[in-house]
Amino acid sequence: MEKSTHLGRRRFLSMAALSVAAAELGTVNLLKAKDKPAASSNRKSNSSITSFDEIKQVKAGVLNVGYAEAGPANGQPVILLHGWPYDIHSYVEVSTLLADKGYRVIVPHLRGHGTTQFLSNETPKNGQQAATAADIVAFMDALKIDKAVIGGFDWGARTANIIAALWPERCKAMVSVSGYLIGSQQANSKPLPPKAELAWWYQYYFATERGRLGYDANRNDFAKLIWQTASPKWNFDDATFARSAASLANIDHVAIVIHNYRWRLGLAEGEAKYAAIEQKLATGPAITVPTVTLEGDANGAPHPAPESYAAKFTGKYNTITLPAA
Repeated sequence: MEKSTHLGRRRFLSMAALSVAAAELGTVNLLKAKDKPAASSNRKSNSSITSFDEIKQVKAGVLNVGYAEAGPANGQPVILLHGWPYDIHSYVEVSTLLADKGYRVIVPHLRGHGTTQFLSNETPKNGQQAATAADIVAFMDALKIDKAVIGGFDWGARTANIIAALWPERCKAMVSVSGYLIGSQQANSKPLPPKAELAWWYQYYFATERGRLGYDANRNDFAKLIWQTASPKWNFDDATFARSAASLANIDHVAIVIHNYRWRLGLAEGEAKYAAIEQKLATGPAITVPTVTLEGDANGAPHPAPESYAAKFTGKYNTITLPAA
């Protein structure tokens, strides 16, 4: 596991997530790619790949979604969801690993990131959890994907959790970094011990106008600080950061991020059309689809202990802690 020290928690776990899950779930025949993956004589080695060859666009729901795709078109679909303040490049290496095994790997930019744009300027710049989950369901519809293996970390893990819980017919299996992340405004209204509150400093900063202006003016420096504190053992270089930081220049990025964190604290309203979804999520629904949860023992970001959420997964389940990640 020496490589994990170099790559750091978020990057290493996002790379490892689906390959670990394929091994774990594959032993019980829950994941199966096509027997004969498409060969590619032009395939680069995993370690040399730093970006995706092409970013595609598709209209889905209220968005024009930018996404990368790798692997054979008839392979088992795998959808990988990034977190904040990251982007699709978190999955460059693992996409190649899975594509080489015959999976069709699809990595979309979440709303407010990269080349994903709203179809109408009139659409509220809403960052609430239900909206992001609905985006991915609409994205699957647009690509005519009935069911996929879904993996994610941070915002992406929460989105995967929600789809697995409320649309289990669309999720063949799930990989979730840091486990069960479905929340609610009611749950978030309860204060935490002081040390735990400190870890969420940016959430309270974003609750102020000073925080919104500060993030807008310094989004790259802000993102770099989060990368460093969340992944203290990840010695990323400037080029690695720059390729993801470019996605934070999205015109709606700041509005989406600020709304996301203000909504969590009940300081911003959600959209009425998502109210029924949020009511279901507030009950803490169980997840029945086959699941692997991943954690790193060098995680510097706020995260729940695996034993606190294990009971939420009522289907085939395993949790793995990766050292030095």
